[in-house]
Amino acid sequence: MISPVPLSDSIYFAPLLPWQNELWSQLTKRVLMPQQSLPHALLAAGMQGMGKRAFVWRLVAWLLCRERVNHPLGACGTCESCQWLRSGTHPSLQVLPIISMPVSADNAYAKEAASSTAKDKKSAKAASNAALKIKVDDIRALQPFIYQGGQGMRICVLDYAEQMTIAAANALLKTLEEPQAQVHLFLISDTPAQLLPTIKSRVQQLALQTIEPTVSIDYVTQVLGSTVNREAVGTSAIEQLIQLANGAPLAAVSLAQAPWYGKRALWLTTWQALRSGKRSSIAASDYWQTQLSISEFIQLSELMLVDMRRVCLGLDALQKDIDLSASLSNYKPAESSFEAFINSLQQTKIALQQNVQEKFAYDKLMQELAYL
Repeated sequence: MISPVPLSDSIYFAPLLPWQNELWSQLTKRVLMPQQSLPHALLAAGMQGMGKRAFVWRLVAWLLCRERVNHPLGACGTCESCQWLRSGTHPSLQVLPIISMPVSADNAYAKEAASSTAKDKKSAKAASNAALKIKVDDIRALQPFIYQGGQGMRICVLDYAEQMTIAAANALLKTLEEPQAQVHLFLISDTPAQLLPTIKSRVQQLALQTIEPTVSIDYVTQVLGSTVNREAVGTSAIEQLIQLANGAPLAAVSLAQAPWYGKRALWLTTWQALRSGKRSSIAASDYWQTQLSISEFIQLSELMLVDMRRVCLGLDALQKDIDLSASLSNYKPAESSFEAFINSLQQTKIALQQNVQEKFAYDKLMQELAYL
Protein backbone atom coordinates (compact mmCIF):
# COMPACT_ATOMS: atom_id res chain seq x y z
CA MET A 1 0.00 0.00 0.00
CA ILE A 2 1.37 3.42 -0.90
CA SER A 3 -0.55 5.69 1.45
CA PRO A 4 1.64 7.11 4.26
CA VAL A 5 1.56 6.48 7.96
CA PRO A 6 2.39 9.97 9.25
CA LEU A 7 4.64 10.47 12.24
CA SER A 8 2.55 13.57 12.98
CA ASP A 9 -0.82 14.59 11.61
CA SER A 10 -0.54 18.23 12.70
CA ILE A 11 0.53 19.34 9.24
CA TYR A 12 -2.93 18.52 7.87
CA PHE A 13 -4.62 20.84 10.33
CA ALA A 14 -1.96 23.50 11.00
CA PRO A 15 -2.90 27.19 10.71
CA LEU A 16 -2.63 28.63 7.23
CA LEU A 17 0.59 30.54 6.67
CA PRO A 18 -0.22 34.26 6.28
CA TRP A 19 1.23 34.67 2.78
CA GLN A 20 -0.93 31.81 1.52
CA ASN A 21 -4.34 33.30 2.40
CA GLU A 22 -5.12 34.67 -1.04
CA LEU A 23 -4.20 31.51 -2.92
CA TRP A 24 -6.15 29.40 -0.44
CA SER A 25 -9.23 31.55 -0.95
CA GLN A 26 -8.95 31.34 -4.74
CA LEU A 27 -8.64 27.55 -4.80
CA THR A 28 -11.28 26.74 -2.21
CA LYS A 29 -13.81 29.03 -3.87
CA ARG A 30 -13.29 27.17 -7.14
CA VAL A 31 -14.07 23.90 -5.43
CA LEU A 32 -17.18 25.20 -3.65
CA MET A 33 -18.67 27.06 -6.62
CA PRO A 34 -20.98 25.10 -8.96
CA GLN A 35 -19.53 24.03 -12.30
CA GLN A 36 -15.98 24.83 -11.23
CA SER A 37 -13.19 22.62 -9.99
CA LEU A 38 -9.47 22.44 -9.42
CA PRO A 39 -7.09 21.64 -12.27
CA HIS A 40 -6.41 17.94 -12.68
CA ALA A 41 -2.71 18.33 -11.78
CA LEU A 42 -1.04 20.98 -9.62
CA LEU A 43 2.66 21.66 -8.98
CA ALA A 44 3.94 23.18 -5.74
CA ALA A 45 7.52 24.15 -6.55
CA GLY A 46 10.30 26.32 -5.20
CA MET A 47 12.99 26.46 -2.54
CA GLN A 48 12.52 24.87 0.84
CA GLY A 49 11.22 27.18 3.54
CA MET A 50 8.38 28.79 1.56
CA GLY A 51 5.70 26.52 3.00
CA LYS A 52 4.70 24.65 -0.13
CA ARG A 53 4.38 21.29 1.61
CA ALA A 54 2.34 22.83 4.41
CA PHE A 55 -0.05 24.26 1.82
CA VAL A 56 -0.41 21.03 -0.14
CA TRP A 57 -1.08 18.82 2.88
CA ARG A 58 -3.57 21.30 4.30
CA LEU A 59 -5.36 21.48 0.93
CA VAL A 60 -5.38 17.69 0.61
CA ALA A 61 -7.01 17.37 4.03
CA TRP A 62 -9.63 19.99 3.17
CA LEU A 63 -10.46 18.44 -0.21
CA LEU A 64 -11.03 15.07 1.42
CA CYS A 65 -12.91 16.48 4.43
CA ARG A 66 -16.57 15.45 4.60
CA GLU A 67 -17.47 18.82 6.18
CA ARG A 68 -15.47 21.15 3.92
CA VAL A 69 -18.57 23.13 2.87
CA ASN A 70 -18.99 24.20 6.48
CA HIS A 71 -15.26 24.69 7.04
CA PRO A 72 -13.86 26.81 4.19
CA LEU A 73 -10.70 27.71 6.12
CA GLY A 74 -9.47 24.16 6.61
CA ALA A 75 -10.44 20.56 7.29
CA CYS A 76 -12.74 20.06 10.26
CA GLY A 77 -10.39 17.58 11.93
CA THR A 78 -13.17 15.41 13.31
CA CYS A 79 -15.06 13.78 10.42
CA GLU A 80 -14.36 10.22 9.28
CA SER A 81 -12.04 11.43 6.52
CA CYS A 82 -9.99 13.56 8.93
CA GLN A 83 -9.75 10.64 11.33
CA TRP A 84 -8.42 8.46 8.51
CA LEU A 85 -5.75 11.09 7.84
CA ARG A 86 -4.82 11.13 11.50
CA SER A 87 -4.33 7.37 11.45
CA GLY A 88 -2.51 7.37 8.10
CA THR A 89 -5.00 4.99 6.50
CA HIS A 90 -7.05 7.21 4.19
CA PRO A 91 -8.36 5.05 1.32
CA SER A 92 -8.58 8.03 -1.06
CA LEU A 93 -4.99 9.24 -0.66
CA GLN A 94 -1.87 7.78 -2.20
CA VAL A 95 1.62 9.23 -1.71
CA LEU A 96 5.01 8.75 -3.36
CA PRO A 97 7.75 8.23 -2.39
CA ILE A 98 6.64 5.87 0.34
CA ILE A 99 8.64 7.68 3.05
CA SER A 100 6.97 11.05 2.34
CA MET A 101 5.22 11.56 5.64
CA PRO A 102 3.91 14.97 6.69
CA VAL A 103 5.94 16.04 9.73
CA SER A 104 6.71 19.74 9.33
CA ALA A 105 5.86 22.88 7.44
CA ASP A 106 8.36 22.54 4.63
CA ASN A 107 11.28 20.42 5.68
CA ALA A 108 12.35 17.19 4.10
CA TYR A 109 10.23 14.44 5.58
CA ALA A 110 11.27 11.78 8.02
CA LYS A 111 13.81 9.88 5.99
CA GLU A 112 14.73 7.94 9.12
CA ALA A 113 11.49 6.00 8.78
CA ALA A 114 12.77 4.36 5.62
CA SER A 115 16.02 3.32 7.24
CA SER A 116 15.14 2.61 10.86
CA THR A 117 16.22 -1.02 10.50
CA ALA A 118 19.58 -0.20 8.92
CA LYS A 119 22.54 -1.61 10.81
CA ASP A 120 24.85 1.39 10.51
CA LYS A 121 24.95 4.99 9.32
CA LYS A 122 26.20 4.06 5.86
CA SER A 123 23.36 1.67 5.11
CA ALA A 124 20.83 4.00 6.75
CA LYS A 125 21.76 6.91 4.52
CA ALA A 126 21.91 4.72 1.44
CA ALA A 127 18.44 3.33 2.20
CA SER A 128 17.08 6.83 2.81
CA ASN A 129 18.47 8.29 -0.42
CA ALA A 130 17.31 5.30 -2.46
CA ALA A 131 13.83 5.53 -0.96
CA LEU A 132 13.42 9.06 -2.32
CA LYS A 133 13.61 7.79 -5.89
CA ILE A 134 10.28 7.42 -7.70
CA LYS A 135 10.55 4.53 -10.14
CA VAL A 136 8.38 3.41 -13.01
CA ASP A 137 6.97 0.53 -10.94
CA ASP A 138 5.86 3.06 -8.31
CA ILE A 139 3.89 5.00 -10.94
CA ARG A 140 2.40 1.81 -12.35
CA ALA A 141 1.29 0.81 -8.87
CA LEU A 142 -0.85 3.96 -8.78
CA GLN A 143 -2.81 3.05 -11.91
CA PRO A 144 -5.47 0.83 -10.28
CA PHE A 145 -6.15 3.56 -7.72
CA ILE A 146 -6.42 6.28 -10.40
CA TYR A 147 -8.55 4.33 -12.85
CA GLN A 148 -10.73 2.39 -10.43
CA GLY A 149 -13.75 4.61 -11.06
CA GLY A 150 -16.52 4.92 -8.51
CA GLN A 151 -17.68 7.88 -6.50
CA GLY A 152 -15.67 10.32 -4.47
CA MET A 153 -12.47 12.27 -4.81
CA ARG A 154 -9.11 10.52 -5.03
CA ILE A 155 -5.79 12.28 -4.53
CA CYS A 156 -2.21 11.33 -5.42
CA VAL A 157 0.72 13.30 -4.00
CA LEU A 158 4.17 12.95 -5.56
CA ASP A 159 6.69 14.58 -3.28
CA TYR A 160 10.25 15.18 -4.51
CA ALA A 161 8.81 14.90 -8.00
CA GLU A 162 12.21 15.75 -9.47
CA GLN A 163 13.36 12.35 -8.16
CA MET A 164 11.28 10.52 -10.78
CA THR A 165 13.31 8.44 -13.16
CA ILE A 166 12.84 9.11 -16.87
CA ALA A 167 10.76 5.97 -17.18
CA ALA A 168 8.61 7.00 -14.21
CA ALA A 169 8.06 10.47 -15.66
CA ASN A 170 7.03 9.01 -19.00
CA ALA A 171 4.61 6.65 -17.25
CA LEU A 172 3.12 9.60 -15.37
CA LEU A 173 2.56 11.48 -18.64
CA LYS A 174 -0.21 9.08 -19.61
CA THR A 175 -2.10 9.89 -16.43
CA LEU A 176 -1.61 13.62 -16.98
CA GLU A 177 -2.81 13.37 -20.56
CA GLU A 178 -5.90 11.33 -19.66
CA PRO A 179 -7.39 13.08 -16.62
CA GLN A 180 -9.91 11.06 -14.67
CA ALA A 181 -12.97 12.58 -13.01
CA GLN A 182 -12.53 13.24 -9.31
CA VAL A 183 -8.80 12.42 -9.42
CA HIS A 184 -6.28 15.12 -8.50
CA LEU A 185 -2.49 14.92 -8.67
CA PHE A 186 -0.21 17.13 -6.58
CA LEU A 187 3.48 17.30 -7.47
CA ILE A 188 5.90 18.85 -4.97
CA SER A 189 9.43 19.81 -6.01
CA ASP A 190 12.32 21.70 -4.43
CA THR A 191 14.13 21.84 -7.79
CA PRO A 192 11.49 22.10 -10.55
CA ALA A 193 14.20 22.74 -13.16
CA GLN A 194 14.95 19.03 -12.93
CA LEU A 195 11.42 18.07 -13.98
CA LEU A 196 10.88 17.06 -17.58
CA PRO A 197 9.44 19.91 -19.69
CA THR A 198 6.65 17.56 -20.79
CA ILE A 199 5.64 17.12 -17.15
CA LYS A 200 5.73 20.83 -16.36
CA SER A 201 3.67 21.67 -19.44
CA ARG A 202 0.83 19.47 -18.20
CA VAL A 203 0.52 20.79 -14.65
CA GLN A 204 -0.56 24.15 -13.26
CA GLN A 205 1.92 25.70 -10.85
CA LEU A 206 0.65 27.07 -7.57
CA ALA A 207 1.66 30.67 -6.85
CA LEU A 208 3.50 30.03 -3.60
CA GLN A 209 6.85 31.73 -4.13
CA THR A 210 6.04 35.43 -3.86
CA ILE A 211 6.00 36.74 -0.30
CA GLU A 212 5.83 40.42 0.64
CA PRO A 213 8.87 41.42 2.75
CA THR A 214 6.69 42.94 5.48
CA VAL A 215 4.71 39.70 5.75
CA SER A 216 7.94 37.71 6.09
CA ILE A 217 9.30 40.06 8.76
CA ASP A 218 6.09 39.94 10.80
CA TYR A 219 5.88 36.16 10.58
CA VAL A 220 9.50 35.48 11.54
CA THR A 221 9.31 37.97 14.40
CA GLN A 222 6.14 36.40 15.73
CA VAL A 223 7.48 32.84 15.54
CA LEU A 224 10.81 33.63 17.13
CA GLY A 225 9.14 35.63 19.89
CA SER A 226 11.62 36.66 22.55
CA THR A 227 14.52 35.09 20.67
CA VAL A 228 15.00 38.40 18.87
CA ASN A 229 14.29 41.67 20.68
CA ARG A 230 12.70 43.70 17.90
CA GLU A 231 12.41 46.80 20.12
CA ALA A 232 16.18 46.82 20.68
CA VAL A 233 17.47 46.07 17.20
CA GLY A 234 14.57 47.14 14.99
CA THR A 235 14.09 44.74 12.10
CA SER A 236 17.77 44.35 11.22
CA ALA A 237 18.26 40.93 12.82
CA ILE A 238 15.06 39.62 11.26
CA GLU A 239 15.88 41.11 7.87
CA GLN A 240 19.32 39.52 7.98
CA LEU A 241 17.83 36.11 8.70
CA ILE A 242 15.37 36.46 5.81
CA GLN A 243 18.10 37.63 3.45
CA LEU A 244 20.38 34.75 4.40
CA ALA A 245 17.44 32.39 3.83
CA ASN A 246 16.86 33.84 0.33
CA GLY A 247 13.50 35.25 1.37
CA ALA A 248 12.03 31.99 2.71
CA PRO A 249 10.37 32.70 6.09
CA LEU A 250 10.34 29.12 7.37
CA ALA A 251 14.00 28.71 6.42
CA ALA A 252 14.76 31.98 8.25
CA VAL A 253 13.15 30.62 11.41
CA SER A 254 15.10 27.37 11.11
CA LEU A 255 18.30 29.34 10.60
CA ALA A 256 17.74 31.40 13.75
CA GLN A 257 17.10 28.23 15.73
CA ALA A 258 20.07 26.32 14.29
CA PRO A 259 22.67 25.55 16.98
CA TRP A 260 25.47 26.86 14.75
CA TYR A 261 23.99 30.26 13.85
CA GLY A 262 25.22 31.90 17.05
CA LYS A 263 28.77 30.61 16.50
CA ARG A 264 29.55 32.58 13.33
CA ALA A 265 31.91 35.06 15.03
CA LEU A 266 33.63 32.15 16.79
CA TRP A 267 34.15 30.43 13.41
CA LEU A 268 35.81 33.60 12.14
CA THR A 269 38.08 33.77 15.18
CA THR A 270 39.05 30.12 14.72
CA TRP A 271 39.90 30.69 11.06
CA GLN A 272 42.13 33.66 11.90
CA ALA A 273 43.88 31.73 14.68
CA LEU A 274 44.51 28.76 12.41
CA ARG A 275 45.76 30.86 9.53
CA SER A 276 48.15 32.82 11.75
CA GLY A 277 49.45 29.67 13.46
CA LYS A 278 48.24 30.77 16.90
CA ARG A 279 46.20 27.60 17.24
CA SER A 280 46.83 24.08 16.01
CA SER A 281 44.32 22.34 13.80
CA ILE A 282 44.09 19.43 16.27
CA ALA A 283 43.25 21.77 19.15
CA ALA A 284 40.66 23.55 17.04
CA SER A 285 39.17 20.22 15.98
CA ASP A 286 38.97 18.94 19.55
CA TYR A 287 37.22 22.13 20.64
CA TRP A 288 34.67 22.28 17.84
CA GLN A 289 33.75 18.63 18.32
CA THR A 290 32.37 19.67 21.71
CA GLN A 291 30.36 22.48 20.11
CA LEU A 292 28.74 21.16 16.92
CA SER A 293 28.32 17.98 14.94
CA ILE A 294 30.40 17.83 11.78
CA SER A 295 27.32 18.36 9.61
CA GLU A 296 26.43 21.50 11.59
CA PHE A 297 29.98 22.77 11.26
CA ILE A 298 29.80 22.24 7.49
CA GLN A 299 26.57 24.26 7.31
CA LEU A 300 28.21 27.04 9.30
CA SER A 301 31.29 26.98 7.09
CA GLU A 302 29.24 27.15 3.89
CA LEU A 303 27.42 30.25 5.09
CA MET A 304 30.67 31.94 6.15
CA LEU A 305 32.34 31.18 2.83
CA VAL A 306 29.50 32.73 0.84
CA ASP A 307 29.81 36.00 2.72
CA MET A 308 33.61 36.02 2.74
CA ARG A 309 33.61 35.67 -1.03
CA ARG A 310 31.16 38.56 -1.32
CA VAL A 311 33.48 40.82 0.67
CA CYS A 312 36.51 39.72 -1.36
CA LEU A 313 34.61 40.67 -4.52
CA GLY A 314 33.90 44.14 -3.15
CA LEU A 315 30.27 43.47 -2.22
CA ASP A 316 28.61 44.18 1.10
CA ALA A 317 28.49 41.35 3.62
CA LEU A 318 25.05 39.88 4.25
CA GLN A 319 25.89 39.41 7.93
CA LYS A 320 25.88 42.82 9.57
CA ASP A 321 26.26 41.57 13.14
CA ILE A 322 29.83 40.30 12.66
CA ASP A 323 32.70 42.31 11.20
CA LEU A 324 33.81 40.34 8.17
CA SER A 325 35.41 43.33 6.50
CA ALA A 326 37.77 43.90 9.41
CA SER A 327 38.71 40.23 9.47
CA LEU A 328 39.53 40.33 5.76
CA SER A 329 41.23 43.73 5.72
CA ASN A 330 44.79 42.38 5.98
CA TYR A 331 44.34 39.09 4.17
CA LYS A 332 41.84 37.98 1.56
CA PRO A 333 41.87 34.36 0.41
CA ALA A 334 42.37 33.79 -3.28
CA GLU A 335 39.44 32.44 -5.29
CA SER A 336 41.34 29.20 -5.77
CA SER A 337 41.55 28.84 -1.97
CA PHE A 338 37.81 29.27 -1.64
CA GLU A 339 37.23 26.67 -4.33
CA ALA A 340 39.62 24.23 -2.65
CA PHE A 341 37.93 24.51 0.74
CA ILE A 342 34.42 24.30 -0.74
CA ASN A 343 35.54 21.12 -2.50
CA SER A 344 36.82 19.81 0.83
CA LEU A 345 33.42 20.43 2.41
CA GLN A 346 31.72 18.52 -0.39
CA GLN A 347 34.19 15.64 -0.12
CA THR A 348 33.60 15.52 3.62
CA LYS A 349 29.84 15.18 3.05
CA ILE A 350 30.50 12.24 0.75
CA ALA A 351 32.95 10.68 3.21
CA LEU A 352 30.39 10.91 6.02
CA GLN A 353 27.89 9.00 3.87
CA GLN A 354 30.55 6.31 3.60
CA ASN A 355 30.72 6.02 7.39
CA VAL A 356 33.95 7.96 7.93
CA GLN A 357 34.40 8.82 11.61
CA GLU A 358 33.43 12.39 12.51
CA LYS A 359 36.68 12.98 14.41
CA PHE A 360 38.76 12.12 11.37
CA ALA A 361 36.58 14.37 9.19
CA TYR A 362 36.82 17.23 11.68
CA ASP A 363 40.62 16.92 11.94
CA LYS A 364 41.00 16.99 8.17
CA LEU A 365 38.69 19.99 7.71
CA MET A 366 40.56 22.02 10.32
CA GLN A 367 43.87 21.26 8.64
CA GLU A 368 42.48 22.57 5.36
CA LEU A 369 40.77 25.58 6.96
CA ALA A 370 44.21 26.69 8.16
CA TYR A 371 45.26 27.12 4.50
CA LEU A 372 42.20 29.10 3.42
